[in-house]
Amino acid sequence: MSAEILINVRPNFTRVAYVEDKVLSEFKVERKTAPTLVGSVYRGQVLRVLPGMQAAFVDIGLDRAAFLYVGDVRGGADSGKDFFIEDESGAKSDAADLLDPAQPNSDQQDLGRPLIQDLLQEGQHIMVQVAKDPLGTKGARITTHISLAGRHIVYMPTLKHLGISRRIEDESEKERLRLAVESLSPEGGVIVRTAGEGASVESLRADLDYLDRLWKDMERNYDKKKSPGLVHSEMDVELRVLRDMLNESVERVMVDEPKAFKKIVSFVGQFMPKFKNNIQLYSDSQPLFDLYEIDLEISRSLDRKIWLKSGGYIVIDEAEALVVIDVNTGRYVGKKDLEDTILKTNLEAVKEIAHQLRIRNCGGIIIIDFIDMEKEVHREKVTNLLAEELQRDSARTTMTAMSELGLVEMTRKRIRPSLVSSLCQPCPYCDGKGYIKRKSTVAAEIFRALEREQPRAKASVTSLVVHCHSDVADWIYAEETETLELVEQKIGVSVALKVEPGYHLEQIEIYSV
Repeated sequence: MSAEILINVRPNFTRVAYVEDKVLSEFKVERKTAPTLVGSVYRGQVLRVLPGMQAAFVDIGLDRAAFLYVGDVRGGADSGKDFFIEDESGAKSDAADLLDPAQPNSDQQDLGRPLIQDLLQEGQHIMVQVAKDPLGTKGARITTHISLAGRHIVYMPTLKHLGISRRIEDESEKERLRLAVESLSPEGGVIVRTAGEGASVESLRADLDYLDRLWKDMERNYDKKKSPGLVHSEMDVELRVLRDMLNESVERVMVDEPKAFKKIVSFVGQFMPKFKNNIQLYSDSQPLFDLYEIDLEISRSLDRKIWLKSGGYIVIDEAEALVVIDVNTGRYVGKKDLEDTILKTNLEAVKEIAHQLRIRNCGGIIIIDFIDMEKEVHREKVTNLLAEELQRDSARTTMTAMSELGLVEMTRKRIRPSLVSSLCQPCPYCDGKGYIKRKSTVAAEIFRALEREQPRAKASVTSLVVHCHSDVADWIYAEETETLELVEQKIGVSVALKVEPGYHLEQIEIYSV
């Protein structure tokens, strides 16, 4: 399968598209004003220790305090075992994942784990790394287990572990890599990434030496810095993508900005010299992303409803920590029988769902509501295909078997905000709810509010003026004149409607005259 990486650089943002067989597979966008924090290292100061949550809030110099769970504190997780990881993308292989920290438990001591209050004190300064960007109202998720990603390895200077990516399946190659890393006698923990398969001892040593020097620079910067703030920032998005995704399957990397092109050529020449000739400067008049209609695919991925080629469709709804996907037959009527139609729709939906999860970067809990299938063999066929498609995903995923209701529950590791939250904002009119009250509902609220004015109206008021949206006023005069007259009789004063052009449809104000 041939692949290409397209890098679109502009003064305020950088967009990177990973294209497989001319189809967008992954998309990343980073604005200069809001770069990702994942992988960056900070000097933090503990603000509050919360024994009830077994967590702490840490000031790292950002607007919101970062969240540190006990399992992410050095000494707060089991550090006496080797481990293997589902590695793929450098910063995603952070220590918080690699150590698989325990989930919150009310009885930490019974499980032999230190308590947060025994590990941290308020006012204490600690070195931390961002594991997840701030999301919604939540601050960044941080860890004290620093992990530094190189081309072939991930170096964890605070640990003493050796790991090999599970995606390297050859047992003899795993053993060779293990012996190669042990021969280097690293001071910290080392994980060989999938990109390290086939790497020579010299390549592994070069990676390790570079990351060890980087770690020592970070320690010096940390000691110099006396207040909470940045110690080391992760590299730019275009360099991260090349570090993590540039391999033999990538035929070319096209960059549409000369300065970025020079920076990328220098980076690749230093760390991945065999791919240096794959880097090309794109200078055609046609926009780079128009080569494969990537902007059209991005717009499609921002829609709630995604149509399938057969005529069926899926609906994707995102909440803060939950994504719900519904599969429907739509216009597809099939050819043989109902069960065959349902199976074909579900199988086609599986591929589109896996594709959309990658492009949208959906994370957290994901529930997929497939169309109900009567035959067990059909349900297994759908779940097996879903598991197969998810293997291509660089983000860590887990899934359950299909329930009797046709639901599949899965999780996908969330590190960065999704595509929708990156490119969109809540509707300023409906405040992100996705709906507003009907005109008839607002009219009914006006009438009830007027009736509540009855005691005051009888005392001294001669008339009442309702300030409202023009659509609501038009509705009342067209459909509710009888109700308006009844209310006027009941409260004993006249009522006038005044249109306010700047009012929200649901906004009303009542003034007495």
